[in-house]
Amino acid sequence: QAAKSGRTVVISGVPDGLLSNDVMNDLLVIHFQMAKNNGGDVEEVTYPTTEKGVAYVTFEDPEVVENVLKKDEHQLEDKRLSRYYPLKVTRYCENVSSFIIYLIVHPL
Repeated sequence: QAAKSGRTVVISGVPDGLLSNDVMNDLLVIHFQMAKNNGGDVEEVTYPTTEKGVAYVTFEDPEVVENVLKKDEHQLEDKRLSRYYPLKVTRYCENVSSFIIYLIVHPL
């Protein structure tokens, strides 16, 4: 599990309720596999999660995490979405409480 956490990022800003969960999962896989998004092979996407608009993306290679985090702006786009959706990508940390994640998603 510890090795997996080093290959995982937290995605917030996922548009909620617009598409089915399966379709949104597919869109996130496609987005984070694209070279233009500094992506790479995705092992797993966890969506939906207990937090609204949050997904977890686990890559096969930990180096991809670094590359994805370096990209200034991630925008989820697809013809099934009415507009672009900016995504916030942060490093996953097992020690981060759900309250911290809540604050990232819902700033005060």
